[in-house]
Formats: sequence, C-alpha cells, structure tokens
Amino acid sequence: MLLIILSWIYILITTIHLGYFFDKLSRLNNKNFIITSVLGLFSVTIITSIWAIFGRINIEFHFFLLFINFLIFFRNKSNILEIYKIFSTDFRNLTYSLKIYLIGIIIFIIAQCAAKPFVIDNESYYIQTIKWINEYGFIKGLANLHIFFGQTSGWHITQSVFNFSFLYADFNDLSGFCLMLGSIFAVFKLNSYFDNGLKINLIVGLLPISNVLLFQFISAPSPDLPVYVISFMMFFYFITHYNKPSVEKFNLLVILALFIVFIKPTTIAMILIPSLFLVSNFKILKSNLITSFILSVLVLALFLIKNTIITGYPLYPTQLFSGANFDFKVPKALISFYFDETKLYGFYSTKAEFNSMNQFQILIKWLTFNTINSIFNTLNVLLVFISSYFIYKYFNQKKYWLLYFVMVLQFGLLLFTSPQFRFFIQFLLFFSLLILVCFVNSKKSILISLYGSSIIVAFLVLVPINYSGLTSNKLITENSHFTILEIVFPHPNSKLSNHFYKHKIGNLEYNSPDKNSYFWTNGNGKLPCVNSQQINYFKANFHYMPQMRTPSLKDGFYSKKVSENE
Repeated sequence: MLLIILSWIYILITTIHLGYFFDKLSRLNNKNFIITSVLGLFSVTIITSIWAIFGRINIEFHFFLLFINFLIFFRNKSNILEIYKIFSTDFRNLTYSLKIYLIGIIIFIIAQCAAKPFVIDNESYYIQTIKWINEYGFIKGLANLHIFFGQTSGWHITQSVFNFSFLYADFNDLSGFCLMLGSIFAVFKLNSYFDNGLKINLIVGLLPISNVLLFQFISAPSPDLPVYVISFMMFFYFITHYNKPSVEKFNLLVILALFIVFIKPTTIAMILIPSLFLVSNFKILKSNLITSFILSVLVLALFLIKNTIITGYPLYPTQLFSGANFDFKVPKALISFYFDETKLYGFYSTKAEFNSMNQFQILIKWLTFNTINSIFNTLNVLLVFISSYFIYKYFNQKKYWLLYFVMVLQFGLLLFTSPQFRFFIQFLLFFSLLILVCFVNSKKSILISLYGSSIIVAFLVLVPINYSGLTSNKLITENSHFTILEIVFPHPNSKLSNHFYKHKIGNLEYNSPDKNSYFWTNGNGKLPCVNSQQINYFKANFHYMPQMRTPSLKDGFYSKKVSENE
C-alpha cells in the first residue's frame, strides 16, 4: 500500500502539471482539478504513443518526462499552485460525512490495488503487452506471437509509463488511480447537489455506489475501468452544457471521447456524443473546430500507426484498408479465427452450436448461460426498455434522449460483434443511477446508500469469498482481497504461480507456462513468452508458426507458413 501511495503522489503531480499545460494549449479554460488530471493522463498517453513508435518506454523516457514536468511547473508555478488551492478549498467545503466517506473509499481503493490481480486478461496479455512496450516500444508483427497483443490499448501504453519498470516490478494499478479520480469527481458533484439540487449532479455523484462492481477491475490495468469513469465525466458535461454550449466544453467532450476510444475501440459509439453536441449547436461551434480537428487527426494517426506496426492492419481489429503486404502482417486466417472465437465466447457457444441455433435460441442462451453473465445480460436488455419510461416521466429532455440513443446503438453494435456485458457497463451504470435518483434523492437516503455500499466494499476487500456458485471459471472463483502482507509492498502483478519452460520452434526461442495453464495464459514470464499450447494449436490447425524477423527481438515477428507434415 505505502509504495502505491508514493507512486500515486508522483502520478497525480505529473498529470496535474501536464494537464494544466494541455489545457492551456487547447484553451479549454478548465477549472476542475480532476479533469486537469484526466487531461494529463491523455497527454501522457499521446506523448508515450509517439515515443513508443521509435523506442522503449523506460528510464530514458522518464528523464524526458521529468524534464517536462519541472519545466511546466517552474514556468507556470503560480497558476499550478492555484489549481491545488482550489482543490483544497473544494475538499474543505465538503460536508463532514462526505469527507469521511471519500477518505475511506480512497483507502479501500489503495488496499484493493495492493491485493492480487483478479481480471483474467491480466494473465493473458496485460502484463506481457506492457512489458513489450517497456522493453522495446511498439514491435512489428507482435500479434503474430500472441493474437491478443494486437489489442494493445491506450491504457496499457499509459500504464507502461506509470509502472516504473526500471525501479520496481509490481506496480500495476493505474486503473485504481483512475477510480480514485472518478470517486473524487463524483463526491464533489454530490456535494454540489446538496447545494443546488441538480439531478445530473446526483446521478454522477452516486457513481461510487457501483464500487461493489468496479473494485474487481482495479487491481489490474483493465481498459474497461477508465472507460467507465471517463464516460461518466462525458455524460456530465454533455448534459450540463447541451443547452448552454461553448467551444471549450465541446473540445473537452471531443478529448474525452478520443481518449475513451483510443483506450477501447469497441466504444466507438461514444464518438457520437460530441458529434451530437456539435450538430445541435453547429451555428455556435462551426467557426472554432480547429483544435478538435487537429486532436482527432493526431489520435487517429497514432491509432493507425500503432495497429499497423503491431498487426499489419491499420484499423485492427477489423481488416479494412489492409492492402499493404507487410512481411509481419498477421495472416487473415488467424484474424478470422480470433474474431470467430470472440463472438462465440460472447454467446457462450461452440461453432457447431451457434450454427445450429436460430436467432431467438442464441438470444435465450446468451441470457441464461451462467449466473454472472446472465444477470448482467438480462439487466442490460431490461435497462434498454425500462430506462425509456423513466426518461419520459422524469427527464423528458432532448439531451437525455440523445444519450439513450447512443446507448441503444452501442448495445446493437455489441450484439453483432462481442456481446460481453463489461463492454456496456458505463451505460448500465448511468441509466441505472438515473432510475435510482427517482427514488433516492434525500440527503439521508443518499448517505445511507453510500455508506451501505462502502460496507459491502470493505467486506469484499478484506474477506476472502468463494464465487464458485456464480461461475465455473476457476481463475475467478475467489475474490482478490487485501492481506497484512501488502501493507508496504503490493502483491506481484500476476496471481499465477506458474513455472516457465524454454521452448524452441524454428528460429524462435520462447518461454511457456506449464501445461496446466489456461490456453491463452502468458502470466509474468520473461520475453518472449507465449503458451506452447497456442503455438502447437495454430501450427496444427492453420499451418502457421511465429518466427523472429531477425536475430533481434526488437525487429519483431512474422507468421511462417508450414506444410501439414512439418
């Protein structure tokens, strides 16, 4: 815990400094401390993405970042100190009950981050993706080694900076830092609701009630968590400024949307939020679009370059506009297999089962397959229908209907691609809270809800719980709980205790976890690391095997076609 606290202090200072400078360049005129930090995270992500095209994110990058940090601070010292003073004043203005709650929830967040990781994908590709960026930057054809590496997220690029790999091996908790920012943002808005009674402040202010769910994502750098938190900030500014638009708030919406999509491309529907804001207020905004245009082009360019280097496909995970025949391009057969498996996993079906069922049978299986998924899938379907009634009855304004439209579109896109409930949670939470505030709106009931949820959170953080009744997946049958051993040093960034063994195929020598490991597992093995089960499966079924392009790992990988008898 103590090491995490120290690292977060540095991260907060860095993001405030860079966020202030980015705000100044973009002329956002932002006064919110938390938004400044989010802008700083966005700035770090962009700078790191550019650097990673040419080299690793390691100690030399940190010298560069530290230099920028000091330069910004000493050239803008009085203005930056004013940001801290405003935050201090806002904190002191919180009611006593909210101060205690906020301090308590931050302590629980840090404790959860110090515990062992819970998210399965941390073991399949989060750790390894970040390692590759730390050691080499973006690697040509890396997805040929493990198809999941093609998903390299903007959030993993940011985490590669703030895991301080050259100092310590077990920082893996940027998502927890993001949830802390989201909790502070929400509690401050809740305090504003007590003063002005605006319902949007209450909806956003109740976000910490969902910590019972969100805490499961924060002990690993899951891209889902920042999407949920930043989406709530987007929803807030869209609702509060839709009828009183300004160029500054439009640009802020664009930046938040770009950040979300760069973190997780499956959230592409979020781009509609600033787009709808622009269309509705075009006369006011049309002459001041240059900032948003430049940032959009920059982020799109980085997205295309990153994907092209790692996979050979500029619009990965799609195969659109993939005309260039790079020698490191992932074979289409492997991409198709990955897409098919992702879709089948979303519907909990084998290929034979999926092809034998009609659309209604597929939907029923999706809603009833197992306890955890069926609960959330059913809630999502019900929410799409029920929330429209509550919007009509209590929030019958165009701005709420537009957000509802974006939710329905996102839901529809997921149904045809990868209908996993975690890709939809930001809407599930927002519209669930919108319904909740129709019934919970007095100060007493709000505080009871907050403190009640925090008691459940404390229980989940401190007490081991078995989830075997809710899921058959052995990797998530036990919760990730804090222990006394993690007061100073956090748990290692992998929860697996696999042994790794050297294997060789062609010119590739790699590390593989033991035979009992999950098919996609890499864990925290030394680079290059990939499960030998995958290598053998793709060789036997698709006749491809990953090979090094040159004797040096930094030059990347390609997939070599082999005969059936090799």
